[in-house]
Amino acid sequence: MIPNKPPELVETAKPVHVKNKQPAAIQVTAEQILREAKERQEALERRPKQRMIDGEELYEMRYLQRKAFEDKLKANRMAIGLWLKYARWEEDQRELVRARSVYDRCLQMDARSVTAWIKYTEMEMRFKNINHARNLYDRAVAVLPRVDQLWYKYAYMEEMLGNVNGARQVFERWMEWEPDENAWNAYIKFERRYEEIEKARKVFERFDRFVFVHAKPKNWIKYARFEEENRNFEGARNVFERAVEYYGDEFMDVKLIVEFAKFESRMKEIDRARVIFKYALEKVNKEKAESLYKKYSQFEKQFGNRIEIEKVTLDKRRLEYEELLKENEKNYDVWFDYARLEEANKDSVKIREIYERAISQIPPTAEKKHWRRYIFLWINYAIYEEIENKDFDKAKEIYQTCLKLIPHKQFTFAKVWILFSKFLIRRKDFISARKNLGLAIGICPKDKIFKAYIELELKMREFDRCRILYEKYIQWNPANSYAWIKYAELEKLLGDNDRSRSIFTLAISQKILDRPDVVWKSFIDFEIENEEFDNVRSLYERLLSETEHVKVWISFANFEKEISQFENARNIYERAYSSLKDQALDEQRLILLEAWKEFENFVDPNSEFSQSVQSKFPKKVKKRRKVVTDDGLDAGYEEYYHYIFPDDRKEMPHLKLLEMAHKWKKEKNVEKPKVEVEGVNNVEN
Repeated sequence: MIPNKPPELVETAKPVHVKNKQPAAIQVTAEQILREAKERQEALERRPKQRMIDGEELYEMRYLQRKAFEDKLKANRMAIGLWLKYARWEEDQRELVRARSVYDRCLQMDARSVTAWIKYTEMEMRFKNINHARNLYDRAVAVLPRVDQLWYKYAYMEEMLGNVNGARQVFERWMEWEPDENAWNAYIKFERRYEEIEKARKVFERFDRFVFVHAKPKNWIKYARFEEENRNFEGARNVFERAVEYYGDEFMDVKLIVEFAKFESRMKEIDRARVIFKYALEKVNKEKAESLYKKYSQFEKQFGNRIEIEKVTLDKRRLEYEELLKENEKNYDVWFDYARLEEANKDSVKIREIYERAISQIPPTAEKKHWRRYIFLWINYAIYEEIENKDFDKAKEIYQTCLKLIPHKQFTFAKVWILFSKFLIRRKDFISARKNLGLAIGICPKDKIFKAYIELELKMREFDRCRILYEKYIQWNPANSYAWIKYAELEKLLGDNDRSRSIFTLAISQKILDRPDVVWKSFIDFEIENEEFDNVRSLYERLLSETEHVKVWISFANFEKEISQFENARNIYERAYSSLKDQALDEQRLILLEAWKEFENFVDPNSEFSQSVQSKFPKKVKKRRKVVTDDGLDAGYEEYYHYIFPDDRKEMPHLKLLEMAHKWKKEKNVEKPKVEVEGVNNVEN
């Protein structure tokens, strides 16, 4: 592609469309293709061999070859590869002086060419010109002291010649330039090969400068292992201690600590190793502590007892909880788990510290949903101080502080008030318990607080106080059916039926009750227990004047049935049937007939009353009606069931015609019409 050509003018390869995708009649394998390609290759042209007959031809050939090299070098004097080929050719002609001259000219052009220096020295070594090679290496490392390859080859040459002191001098000169750690390691290995342990130790003793340049823990570890392998255990320990001091608490390395502890373990100093681990866990960065805890747990499993292993696990979980709390200090679930962990460890100081830190994390908003989990931290704290720590004054202080902290104008927590009162009762401080609940009712009355206060007074047999509390309860929430019923039951328990009846009468006169049916039922049950049947009938009649629900009629009839007043019960059923018929409540009429039938079967299933009730049962008719949405759109049709009572047929004469049509369809054995008439026994609820 031409770079300066506009993109719209660049020609792109057109895709090849294969018209016939059928397989070929003759298949060609890859092996056949490769064989054919090899056979069709053209032979490469080879230069003819030239034989030298005499010295003049050899001289002329060398002259021409040199002239060719020189001409090429005139065109490109910086081509190092061409200089090296020229020198190699002179070397092959055994013209060492000329080869040296070529190498020197090359180095004059580029003295920083490492390849040229190496090729030059290798040529001298091939012809065993050792002093020439040594001088070349001296020149090379003087010009390029940061090229490690030259130093390696120089030291290797001296070592291969058996000049150990010369190789050592090379290493010493090299170390003055503060090379990388591999150079120091090579020097140490060199000394160890010749079992010069003291000299190798001296190299390590100069380690401070080495570590300052290459601050890596593995170098300290290597130094310590060297001392350990040479049975200098105190020296190895000293190296580890120097390393820990060098890095300090801020830059402490986990691997270095682990190796230090392993060394002490190998020396059978288990207590020393444990102290090292504990010190590191206190000082090391929390992000790196996970791997250290893992190593510590392995150490304790190998050398420790059950208590030490549990302690390691405990510390590890503490670290996990601290990391979670760093992310979100308002995560109360983590505080709960953290507190349980410390409670299992039974360290009272640590437990109190965790609870104090937890309750200091006050929710940022005054919304009750944000306070629910937080309040349970206070409750658990108070329960711990009371039950586990036996510090009752502290528990009382916790409850009081918690109640001061809650914004009672927005919301309150009845559980805290009640638990505080129960705590005071357990401490036999009944006056304070009453004051606490009275204060709660005065500041922020709630159903639970009233119930707890009344329950307390009942247990203490303070019935006058209970009456006062029930009156305040009803004044505060007159719609609470539970309060009316319990107040009446209290008077009943005390044997004052007239007072109980008055309370019930006052309750049913309230028009704002949340559960009026429960109050009516309790009042009726109360009169039934006292066998005041006339009062019961009066109550049912009064209830029917307010609501004529079918359940009320059935309950009234069942009452008469239970006291064996069957005629009264039958009259009630008849009244109910007429009332529901007038109101056109077909489904309730059907429910009433089912109950009425059950009643007549109980009295006498073969009586004429039973037959009369059976004849009143309706027939179920399936119909269709149009469905219209809220927007006034037509949503199709739906099926529903309609009940046709025998009493209503006289008012709807078209039903007779409908029954005859249905009967005729059955006789013709054709499909059922869309309107079906079924027996009453197929009623679907």
